[in-house]
Amino acid sequence: METNQVETLLRDALSLDEIIVKANGSHYEVIAVGTCFDGLRRLKREQLIYGPLMDTIKDGTMHAVSIRAFTPDEWQKERKFILPQ
Repeated sequence: METNQVETLLRDALSLDEIIVKANGSHYEVIAVGTCFDGLRRLKREQLIYGPLMDTIKDGTMHAVSIRAFTPDEWQKERKFILPQ
């Protein structure tokens, strides 16, 4: 599955301000930013991301997914540590 397909699945399911998807074979890294994560703990945020991806995980298209989900305020603080300049 192409990274843009993963982005589309997540954008269609969630109200996201920003999404970054990287892939290495069937291993994916997702960074998602949106107000939909306001007030949610880490596990609930990850569950929101996993939801739209479950079919591709079940059929083996995606083997592993690393998820980092942020509110817009959190992302402003963390972005500089996560993304190279």
